[in-house]
Amino acid sequence: MTTPANRMKVCRLHGRYDVRVSEESIPRGVVGNELVRLTCVGICGSDLHWYEEGGIGDAQFERPLVLGHEPAGVIFDGPREGTRVAVDPAVSCDRCSFCAEGNPNLCSDLRFAGHGLEDGAFREMMVWPSSSLIPVPDVLSDLEIAMLEPLGVAIHAVSLGKVRPDVTVAVFGCGPIGLLILQVVLNAGAGRVVATDRLPHRLEAARRLGAAETVLAGQDGEVEAVLAATNGEGVAVGFEAATENAAVETAIACARPGGRVVLVGIPDDDRTSFSASIARRKGLTIKLARRMKHTYPRAIKYVVDKKIDVASLVSHRFSIDQAAEAFAVASGRNGLKVVIDPT
Repeated sequence: MTTPANRMKVCRLHGRYDVRVSEESIPRGVVGNELVRLTCVGICGSDLHWYEEGGIGDAQFERPLVLGHEPAGVIFDGPREGTRVAVDPAVSCDRCSFCAEGNPNLCSDLRFAGHGLEDGAFREMMVWPSSSLIPVPDVLSDLEIAMLEPLGVAIHAVSLGKVRPDVTVAVFGCGPIGLLILQVVLNAGAGRVVATDRLPHRLEAARRLGAAETVLAGQDGEVEAVLAATNGEGVAVGFEAATENAAVETAIACARPGGRVVLVGIPDDDRTSFSASIARRKGLTIKLARRMKHTYPRAIKYVVDKKIDVASLVSHRFSIDQAAEAFAVASGRNGLKVVIDPT
C-alpha cells in the first residue's frame, strides 16, 4: 500500500504473537530532536520476548507498542538533512549519579526505544534526540548500520569479560549476539574459542567465523566436550548468550578456577540459577551485561575495517508490510538475524 505524504506505515505489537501494520501520522520534531527516515531495523532477541511473552521481566505489555531498537536511518530535514545515521536506542538523562560515573547504560531515568511505553523503530519515521543520532561513513550499508547496535552489545560484554591475549574463551549460544561476541573476542586476541548451541546451522556459522571447536548443546557430554577442547583446564572466560538457564549452568561448569563468566542472555522466566558450590570453589567472577555504553565508535571502526563481519549474519530481510511474517520467522529461530526494511 502507498501512504499519503503526511502518513507513515507503523508496525505495532497488540499482544502476544499479534503484530499489525497500519498507517499513522508522521511525528513532529521538537527542539533537540530530529526526524529520521528509517531504512533498516533488526529484530532482536529482546523484541522476541515482547512478541512471545508480552514483556521482559517486570516490564510488561501495557498498550500497543512499536518494537525495534536496532535502526539505521537518514535524517529527514533540518541542517543535517540527508545524513545517514545509526540511531542509539538508549537515551540517558545525563544527570543521575550513574551517568556522572560514566555508566549511561545504568541510568536511573533511561529511555529505550521499543521498551515499556517508548515506541521504537519498526515504522517509516521516528523523532529521536539529536545526540543519539550517530553519523556513519557512506561505505557502510543500511544493513551494516542496523547491526552496529547488537555489535555494541557484544563489545560491551567482551569488555566485561576482560579477555586477555591467547586465553581460551567459550561462547554458549550462537545466535546473532553470540556470533558477534565470538568475532570480538577473536579481535581481542583470544587464543582459542569454543562455541556451543542447540542448532547445527548456528554452529556452522560459528565455525565459519573462526570458532576452533563447536559443541552441540543440550546433549550428554556437552561439558566434557568443552573441557576436552581446553585440555581439561576449563575456559578463562565464558559468555552465556543463549537466554537459557542450562547454558548458564554449563558456563559455570566449564569455567576454570579464577575465571570469569559474563551473562548476556535474557532468561524467559526472569530467573537465573546455578550451583553455588561450584562457582564459589572456583572463585569465579560473574558479571551481568546491561546493554552497552560508548561502543559506537569501536563498532563502526570494526565494520569499516572489515575486522568483523555483520552482513553475513543476516539471513532474512522483509518489508514493513511483511512484519508479521518477519517476526514469525525470527521466533522460529530457523535462520540467524532477521531485519525489516521500513522504507
